[in-house]
Amino acid sequence: MAALDASAGSGPSAGGARRRQIVGRVLGYLGPYRGRGALALLVVLAQSLLSIVPILAIRAITNHLTHPHASFGPVLLLVGLAFGATVLSGLLGVAETYLTVSLSERVVADLRGGLFDHLVGQSVAYFTRNRAGDVMSRILNDVEAVDNILGTTLLSLVSNAVTSAVSIAVMLYLSWQLTLLTLVIAPFVAGGLSRGGRSIYDARERVQGELSELTAYLRERLDLSAMMLTKSFGRERRERARFAELNRSLRDREVEAGMATQWITMALRTLQVIGPAAMLVAGGYLVSEGKLSLGSLLAFSYVAIRFAGTAQEAAGGALQVAGSLAPWRRIFETLDEPFDVRERAGARALAEPRGAIELDGVSFAYAGQERPALREVSARIEPGQLAALVGPSGAGKTTLSQLVPRFYDPQAGAVRIDGHDVRELTFASLAEAVGLVLQDTFLFHASLRENLGYGRPDASDQELLAAAAQANLEGVIAGLPEGLDTVVGERGHRLSGGEKQRVAIARVILKNPPILIFDEATSHLDSVSERLIQDTLAELSRGRTSLVIAHRLSTILAADQIFVLDAGEIVERGTHAELARAGGLYVRLYESQFAGAGS
Repeated sequence: MAALDASAGSGPSAGGARRRQIVGRVLGYLGPYRGRGALALLVVLAQSLLSIVPILAIRAITNHLTHPHASFGPVLLLVGLAFGATVLSGLLGVAETYLTVSLSERVVADLRGGLFDHLVGQSVAYFTRNRAGDVMSRILNDVEAVDNILGTTLLSLVSNAVTSAVSIAVMLYLSWQLTLLTLVIAPFVAGGLSRGGRSIYDARERVQGELSELTAYLRERLDLSAMMLTKSFGRERRERARFAELNRSLRDREVEAGMATQWITMALRTLQVIGPAAMLVAGGYLVSEGKLSLGSLLAFSYVAIRFAGTAQEAAGGALQVAGSLAPWRRIFETLDEPFDVRERAGARALAEPRGAIELDGVSFAYAGQERPALREVSARIEPGQLAALVGPSGAGKTTLSQLVPRFYDPQAGAVRIDGHDVRELTFASLAEAVGLVLQDTFLFHASLRENLGYGRPDASDQELLAAAAQANLEGVIAGLPEGLDTVVGERGHRLSGGEKQRVAIARVILKNPPILIFDEATSHLDSVSERLIQDTLAELSRGRTSLVIAHRLSTILAADQIFVLDAGEIVERGTHAELARAGGLYVRLYESQFAGAGS
């Protein structure tokens, strides 16, 4: 975004500079395919030259037949020449279509790939700042908009420009006087095109903004969980009204954009009628004065009509291209969004991790929030230890746990694994070292096999079933109609909360990381599922360094260390017995949250 904003500012000159910058970047995407583009231009040029042959043949035939007692043989020869040129021009047209469409689709595929690569590389913070629907709109709606323009309009614009240039050359050959007269209108067309392009750009930018808003709304409201919430509160009427409002706003912006294009097109067509009319008057005069043959006038008329048509198409294409700069701008804004968390050049892989975790004076604040989530937090967890995080809501427990896998980077201090600052490690090796089981378990709308093996796609059925057995999933799999091949539904809605959490645990078992981070919240589960998950967690934690956001008494009693957080600081630390004797915040939390929870 910074690259585009550098030339922003206000006023027409700033807007023009911004549009020129966007055009320059668009042309940059065509660079890798310049060879294919050059070949397409040669084909277009050859096609344009061949299309002139029938017109010149008509000129020759007309002039030949105006002579008394003219023989008919040359007429047949000229007709055959015109027919052959038409067929060859048609074949070249097929080649042109293949070259231009394949070129545009390669560019669009590169654009989609670049957008997805950039988005996947963004940090968790990016997706908390931006709605999923708006992100999807960039990669779907905006790319689709430029695909339509690039695939049909932009390349046909180039074709029309070449055809227009060839037409002008032939017109000059036939009659320079009529050519100059025809071209008098060109400056008026160019001026109208420039002004119209600006208005259409603005209109299309408003359309893309409204389309993004509508896509974001649909993405959120048509989610299964959102729909269940809507129905449970009886808010269907409100949602229908909101959609109608967004739909109406998008409709109005589309009408504005369409009318802006149509008004400019009408003005251009009106201007383009004046040229041929003046040409017929002047041409008739030249023929009557003997300064131009009838065949030349007839041929000139065909070429002039052809020129007017291609010029009109080129003008309309230029207006559409100008309108497409709005989605291009939105795409480039996404591509220019900086990474909050980036893999550094020369990052090292974490070899044979033991699982030691150290936080050294870590401070962190979320963007836009004045109060830090963590303040100068220091702690150390030895390999194989179970560390519990406890504290009131908003104390910083989740934030602390998310710094270890580097979902975020601290503004001060360092997070280390085995003595290595996680900012110096490769993303891949850090991901291999850390396994997460979060409270909000996400499952894909795919088979149970795909969900279990997401971290290890090469895992065999035997390995999948062994991990499932460790996670107490055997009974669940046995009860599914297609076993491992059963599709679990969007976000795993075919499974219960406890079953989904056990799937998440089985995924981590397959991954077999030395460090485990677990939010063990089970208050929403039934007692049987809760007990199964607790037993599974105990088995999973054995031999691993475990950082657990504790919600149950059994966890804090088993913990080697307990860190008590309050307002972003570690205010107490120690074992259960040590903290119980201290009589501080931990005791109050223990009595209010854990003492009645059982084990």
